[in-house]
Amino acid sequence: MTKLKLGAIMDDKPVKLTIEIPAAVHRDLVAYAEVLGQTTGQPAPDPANLIVPMLERFMATDRAFAKARRNRAGPATS
Repeated sequence: MTKLKLGAIMDDKPVKLTIEIPAAVHRDLVAYAEVLGQTTGQPAPDPANLIVPMLERFMATDRAFAKARRNRAGPATS
């Protein structure tokens, strides 16, 4: 079984998102959605629904971003 970084995509309230991506990235999103569907045993999600979880995962695992975010927030005050 393939171990993907994303799990099943939760059915959430749709949010309108308008972006332009290269065709190659779209093809990869479609392929990822197909593999994700096979891995989870669910129908392949709409590739557009992968973008937010991928961005969330990317930001959550980016140590430099987390450090910069902590430093930007500054010390907590009471």
